[in-house]
Amino acid sequence: MITREELEQILQFVSKRWIDISRDPENKAMKTLPSSFWMNSIGGKAGKGRWVTMLMYTEQEADANAFKEVLLRWQAKGMQKTPDLDLIQIKKG
Repeated sequence: MITREELEQILQFVSKRWIDISRDPENKAMKTLPSSFWMNSIGGKAGKGRWVTMLMYTEQEADANAFKEVLLRWQAKGMQKTPDLDLIQIKKG
């Protein structure tokens, strides 16, 4: 478990790194990236956690939409007042 301050430090480091990379036209990482992305950001309860932000590359918009549906089901499940079955069933025991 990390503190909020530690999370802020991590996010600042990652965002600064991507900004630096994106400003360098000769950077190998930028040359291998595709030119377009589908981005889904969604949040909700997840145990003691709250938010998930996802940056995902797919070749097809339909794939991004299918994954978005999974995230929406996860979000809806976390907002229920009564516990429901897990989205993915794992046999225990």
